[in-house]
Amino acid sequence: MKVIDDAVIENVSILAKLELSEDEKVQAKLDMEKMLEYIDQLDELDTEGIEPVIHIFPMENVFREDVVTNGDMREMILANAPEEKSGMFVVPQTFA
Repeated sequence: MKVIDDAVIENVSILAKLELSEDEKVQAKLDMEKMLEYIDQLDELDTEGIEPVIHIFPMENVFREDVVTNGDMREMILANAPEEKSGMFVVPQTFA
């Protein structure tokens, strides 16, 4: 088991931009030691023949195919235009 000392707690608090009181540092040290003890339990497991995974659920592409479904609606859209030229809306000039 790795030992968490005051230097580690100080470094972590600096990296996390936390200002810890002495009591909080003691509690953080105890909490980190408990976490490491739990992680050390994983070393006891027999993982021979177990394939490493990135995610516990099977990952699949959830995106739909990129297929045009509405087609060319230019004529229908331009039918609403007050004025059209070469397949585009004609609008008043906004600045000279």
